[in-house]
Amino acid sequence: MKKLFRKVKNKLSRALLLLACIPLGIGFVVLALVSRFAKRPIDVGLGPEPMINNIYHKKALRHAGYSVETFVSHIYFITDDFDVKCIRKNLVTASMRLMVMVLFRYRCIYIYFNGGPLAWSPLKRLEPYLYKLAGVKVLVMPYGGDVNDMTRCPNYAFRHALVSDYPLFQKFRRPHIVRQIERWTEHADIVLSGCDWVDYTYHWDVLTLAHFSIDTTGTRAVFDAGRHDGPLRILHAPNHQMIKGTKYFEKAVAELREEGVDVELVVVSRVPNHEVRRLIATCDVIADQLVVGWYAMFALEAMAAGRPVLCYLRQDLIDLYTFAELVEPDEIPIIQCNTRNVKDVIRDLARDREKLAAIGERSRAYAVKHHSTEAIGALFDRLNRKMGIAPRGR
Repeated sequence: MKKLFRKVKNKLSRALLLLACIPLGIGFVVLALVSRFAKRPIDVGLGPEPMINNIYHKKALRHAGYSVETFVSHIYFITDDFDVKCIRKNLVTASMRLMVMVLFRYRCIYIYFNGGPLAWSPLKRLEPYLYKLAGVKVLVMPYGGDVNDMTRCPNYAFRHALVSDYPLFQKFRRPHIVRQIERWTEHADIVLSGCDWVDYTYHWDVLTLAHFSIDTTGTRAVFDAGRHDGPLRILHAPNHQMIKGTKYFEKAVAELREEGVDVELVVVSRVPNHEVRRLIATCDVIADQLVVGWYAMFALEAMAAGRPVLCYLRQDLIDLYTFAELVEPDEIPIIQCNTRNVKDVIRDLARDREKLAAIGERSRAYAVKHHSTEAIGALFDRLNRKMGIAPRGR
């Protein structure tokens, strides 16, 4: 009886909330129509997720000649270097304020599958229609947790790792994730995919290795990995230890040290990005992850700095990106390893350090070619022009 009462109470609460939102929805429809005739001062807005990707994407777009702003409704520990920070105790209030700004300020927005400013409000289903009414173009791209419907994931080790790190994530979030993938796939002007996100995004307009960009001109590359006395220093910076395979790196290094191999593992978590970049320069090899199956920002920051990277890459994803002619066969310079052979791979590196500098040089060249702000800026320029957005004055 109590369970039935709670169910009726929840449905009644949702119904009352939707009724209360009707005037707000009508207000936003009016604002969207009015904003259609406004002269928007900024070409591209990036947000509202506080992703460090957006800071690099801003540089990429500015390199291509666009005026750009980043905007957020909340921040993480990694960085707070965003242009517009509408931080409020009430996240729904912050979302509403940001939405008004977006309608009148940006010609185009880059968002993730969570959605734009209204992602945290009861009006999230209305949001894509507001952009249509306003004439604001939308590019949507994944980052991970926004698309991780694990029923679509062929990597069972990753499924297990995600459930271990976030036991309630799929149990309660999956229906919402499925809806937001469908919502933005249907309504965005451009859907961009890549990485292992192709498992979850059933459609894309553009395929990339990953949309991550890195400012290679602002990153000093030093190709001296392994050229010193003392232990081979390996840096690992997990934000999700099971997903990154942290225990396998730790076990491998501990066993190697017992065997007398001169190797050291430096593990840091929840530190600001500038500190991670500093540590990269002090280590010989960067340990990215052993479970997901593709590389991300940490690996790119290491490659841009001329450091070799240990990472598990799924063969089917390598085959896909080779088939799509995004990379040449054997072009990716990452030192591939997995949970079964990571110990042997590290042992070989410790015994033959001379090759590390050459791998670092190839890594830097790969980052510049595929993920520099110039390379990603050129990609974004093509996509913007496809949506009818060109830099003013060009």
